[in-house]
Amino acid sequence: MDRLPILKLGDCLLVTIQVELHDRLALTLQDDLTTMIANTGARGVLIDISALDIVDSFIARVLGNIAAMSRVLGAETMVVGMQPAVAITLVELGVTWQHMHTALSVERGLERLKVLIAERHTLRGHSPRGKRGGGVDGSRH
Repeated sequence: MDRLPILKLGDCLLVTIQVELHDRLALTLQDDLTTMIANTGARGVLIDISALDIVDSFIARVLGNIAAMSRVLGAETMVVGMQPAVAITLVELGVTWQHMHTALSVERGLERLKVLIAERHTLRGHSPRGKRGGGVDGSRH
């Protein structure tokens, strides 16, 4: 089974997609990333799609799901390197990513991701990972 390498950089995970992202590989990436977030305590996920010329509605939905699942697990998600044609296609398809952030490059994405992680950590009252309040988002109901 094909897999994409996932690198751990501090408290972030980095995925650089250098091959055509077919449906099965996208779903495998989703499973692998969520497992790694849970196992490593990663607080950020950076997905580099600069090599992708095409992102269809299924792949876009899987990327959005990765962001939503990552957020539930305590990690922010940043997609970087989106080609202009991909951005146009996603807008034309009506794709919206509620829990995902974008940046033009890996460097900018990593900088923004660190800020988002720090802001989220501050909002959570500096509680250690796993020692949050009663709700999924860390709030008490």
